[in-house]
Amino acid sequence: MPFLVGHFVRCGLCAKLLVLWLSFVGVTCTGTEHAATATQPAAFSDLLPHFLVEPEDEFIVKNKPVMLTCRSTPATQIYFKCNGEWVHQDDHLIVRTVDPATALPVMEVTIEITRQQVEKIFGLDEYWCQCVAWSTTGTQKSQKAYIRIAYLRKNFEQEPQAKEVALDQEVSLRCHPPEGVPQPEVEWQRNEDVIDPQSDPNFFITADHNLVIKKARLADTGNYTCVAKNIVARRKSNSATVLIYVDGGWSEWSKWSPCGADCAMWRSRECTQPSPGTGGKDCQGLDLQSLNCTSEQCPQTVSGAEDVALYVGMVAVALCLTLLLIIVVLVYRRKKAGLDADVADSSILTTGFQPMGIKPSKPGVWAPRPRRPLTHSKNSHLLTIQPDLTTTTTSYQGTLRARHDATGKFSMTNGPLLDPLPKGSHTLHNGKLNSDPADFVSRLSTQSYFKTLSRDVANTSYGTFNFLGGRLTIPNTGISLLIPPEAIPRGKIYEIYLTVQKKEDLRLPLAGCQTLLSPVVSCGPPGVVLSRPVILSMDQCSDACLDNWAIRLKKQNYEGAWEDVLLMGEELASDPYYCQLEAETCQLFSEQLGTFALVGESLHMGAAKRLRLVLFSDAYCSTLEYNIRVYCMDDTQDVFKEVMQMERQLGGRLIDEPHMLLFKDSYHNLRLSIHDMPQAHWRSKLLAGYQEIPFYHIWNGSQRYLHCTFTLERLSLGTCELTCQLCVWQVEGEGQSFSLDFNIAKQDTRAVDSEFLLMDTSATALAGPSAFQIPYLIRQKICSSLDTPCPKGADWRMLAQRLKLERHMSFLASKASPTSAILDLWEAQHFHGGNINQLAAVMADIGKQEAMIFLVSDGEC
Repeated sequence: MPFLVGHFVRCGLCAKLLVLWLSFVGVTCTGTEHAATATQPAAFSDLLPHFLVEPEDEFIVKNKPVMLTCRSTPATQIYFKCNGEWVHQDDHLIVRTVDPATALPVMEVTIEITRQQVEKIFGLDEYWCQCVAWSTTGTQKSQKAYIRIAYLRKNFEQEPQAKEVALDQEVSLRCHPPEGVPQPEVEWQRNEDVIDPQSDPNFFITADHNLVIKKARLADTGNYTCVAKNIVARRKSNSATVLIYVDGGWSEWSKWSPCGADCAMWRSRECTQPSPGTGGKDCQGLDLQSLNCTSEQCPQTVSGAEDVALYVGMVAVALCLTLLLIIVVLVYRRKKAGLDADVADSSILTTGFQPMGIKPSKPGVWAPRPRRPLTHSKNSHLLTIQPDLTTTTTSYQGTLRARHDATGKFSMTNGPLLDPLPKGSHTLHNGKLNSDPADFVSRLSTQSYFKTLSRDVANTSYGTFNFLGGRLTIPNTGISLLIPPEAIPRGKIYEIYLTVQKKEDLRLPLAGCQTLLSPVVSCGPPGVVLSRPVILSMDQCSDACLDNWAIRLKKQNYEGAWEDVLLMGEELASDPYYCQLEAETCQLFSEQLGTFALVGESLHMGAAKRLRLVLFSDAYCSTLEYNIRVYCMDDTQDVFKEVMQMERQLGGRLIDEPHMLLFKDSYHNLRLSIHDMPQAHWRSKLLAGYQEIPFYHIWNGSQRYLHCTFTLERLSLGTCELTCQLCVWQVEGEGQSFSLDFNIAKQDTRAVDSEFLLMDTSATALAGPSAFQIPYLIRQKICSSLDTPCPKGADWRMLAQRLKLERHMSFLASKASPTSAILDLWEAQHFHGGNINQLAAVMADIGKQEAMIFLVSDGEC
């Protein structure tokens, strides 16, 4: 009988039947049994379930799963739903009990959530779970529990800085902890001891985690550290040294001394109230003071031989200064006459120079964005030299700009790699290096080290160079190699190549938040001896803010492994590599040739890389279906060139100008959607409201041709006009929209043809002076004038400041000729868009007469 009673009580749904059955069998309920029956409800079939325990928010630490629990009464069934989908019943752990107080059935359910489940939708939405309970009357839903992946980044967004503060002054130390989930807590330490503002009210921690010392005391001197911690990790900032100093103060003046033989009296004071301490300032002002005595107090003296000696000495000094001035004037005039003769007689200046511009694009053809706008200076007369008409050499007239099509030039031979020229007399001239690139690539790839070299002839250039230097360029990629004069040792002749590698051909290891920011570029051959750095120029697609990034230069070694050779912002002057990071490009000084790439690691979610969004469609459409392809690529010219070449083969056409989008390291995906089509004529075959590209596919940067295709269908073959809005945006980030309005049957002038792809028509290889805007002799004169330090600053340092290169002062100072390094960088930056007259204006602003040796007026020629 107890078993039967217990069974009916646990059943819960049979409470009434239990009472009737007990009466039928004649069981009398007395004492404790009667009390239990009295407290039991007559029926619970009309009760909705309510929750005794609801699921709570949880954080996944590393790879450890979390458990969610839910308990409800009275409940016949209970299950979890996560992100709108039911969790499979086999994944539930269910426990059934009875509430002893109410005799109502209680159900408890538990599920396990793993990191992989959360990561599947990471970036789309937050992962949540909810409990749903049933009774015979209805259902009830619990609160939502959000499950997040916990993390704490390593780098502080702002660290405390060292300070020196006067005694009794307020001190403020700023700290912005690393980004983390859950939000990290912040505490401060002084000399490794935790600071407790409650026990020492002189300290105060603000709501944004800054530490304030209300009134600095000598005991507050020490090393202060900001500590951030959450359930994942504990991070410490770099320590900031706070020095509390004491400025010195005077004591009272002493009494005046008696009047001395020099007819003056004195008094003094000491800096002891208080004495300066811990680096404090000395007292300001005089510690000794004199005062002339009155005539009555002054002892009588007679002028003697001492006064005569003073006057004789002053006259002698004046004569010496006059003689020195005369000598300086004579030396200057002689030097100026010699320099004028050098300029007039130099055969280098008679090599033809003329202004060079960029070939304009045809009307109606969209051209890639100009990297640097052409500007014109009002100082157009600067850097202009008239020829010596008495000589028989080639005449010259115009600004000093290399003439790339000068006559009398020949193609340099392309012998075996690093082989010396055959015996005999050889002369190197200015000019283009015309040869068969396919033959060079084929020859080079037969050597063991170069078997992995790209065989893409369209993206390879090469030439033969000597000590005069030169330049290699891969058209329409933004990639070039400047070989400055004297970079190749005299007596050496090198056959040098430049190529851009396809990223899928190389295994560039990327981990965590790392992303590829530049093309992978090879220049070689590796191992050649260079006397000074060459400059490799290439595009980069970061936001160029070093506060957001840790950008590393990677180089491939002989075994094919990649090595970190430089961390931007922490370059040393002694390093063989140095980078000048600009808004869209990078200039790499390198003393070695090899294969290079820029890899960035975001320091927080504010880091962003630039994407170029490009739209293509079919140039001709004869069916009802019409495709629009949206490419989302790194904003570098080499990738854009590849996409244009591929679309040309597909017969595509560009239907709008490219847009730029900042894509942040926020783990959010990229979404694309199409809107506002005329429903009477067009419809989209896309089943969902938008398409999506996963975050990691874009951030990794290894997939060069990411794109989405929108397939549209026109309701009639006679429909040719298409208007719509195409939107591209990052979830919780920036977005761009294209307003399209065009005729699909009309041939567009923006079709991808050969003229569009060949915007850059300059030679791929230039040797000698023709590769540079500044003539060799003029360059040497500038360097010899500005390399010598000037007390007033009118030297290479002022030139660097005017060209906005202040950050690189230590690197430039380490070079044998800082001016030469500055001019190399200027040549690399301004090959296509440089204005030499602007450089002349900068030289004129420096104001050093010796530096303007190249200014010759018409009357002097």
